[in-house]
Amino acid sequence: MSSKIAASALLLALLGCVVHTCQAGYGYPYPLSAPKKSTPTAAPTLNYAHYYKTCKGAEKIIRDVVQEEIKRNPGIGAGLIRLFFHDCFVQGCDASVLLDKIPTNESTEKFGLPNIGSLRGFEVIDKIKTTLEAKCKGVVSCADIVAFAGRDATYFLSNKKVYFEMPAGRYDGHVSSASETLFNLPPPFANITVLEAMFAAKGLSLDEMVTLFGAHTVGISHCSSFGDRLPPTPRTQWL
Repeated sequence: MSSKIAASALLLALLGCVVHTCQAGYGYPYPLSAPKKSTPTAAPTLNYAHYYKTCKGAEKIIRDVVQEEIKRNPGIGAGLIRLFFHDCFVQGCDASVLLDKIPTNESTEKFGLPNIGSLRGFEVIDKIKTTLEAKCKGVVSCADIVAFAGRDATYFLSNKKVYFEMPAGRYDGHVSSASETLFNLPPPFANITVLEAMFAAKGLSLDEMVTLFGAHTVGISHCSSFGDRLPPTPRTQWL
């Protein structure tokens, strides 16, 4: 299972790195239609040890901050994994999920219904970025930080049993839309047909989908995400 998690996470890291420089369950259109598989834009070439010459030690800086934050709050590790996942499934792994509102765009991915109020880890990414900027300004992309942080969170949450090399060289995206989160991120009530289609549209197989779902053994979930699947007993009626 560890090797499958690693392989699937690597596939997620390679999804759409394409753009340059839980209250889940509320407000989703239903039933969802299976998304159409789009032709990916030409992606930058990713490589290992990408920052060896331009920002040596960048991966260690990221890993140290992630370790520190997980020691303080183990739940933030699950948040970083989910942050990476939600970034990659909307326009590729381009850190567009980090973008805040601006006068010309009042509704970014961060404020999409699957993300607002439940997506966590932004402050950890900010802390990592500040530390890296002090060492090598303008070198390490936010997209790569999110990817490395997700990888390192997996490493520490698995008691250092799951580790894999992560290629880098992603560009940061400048386009972010809340409306794209609804039809790209799997909702908690989607059936197997819709889920399989959503993952296939991202280049992931059914086996990889099941493996990724298995990663939901860490973190927390809001009652609204699964309460309707519990039997109506006195202890669950309040859900």
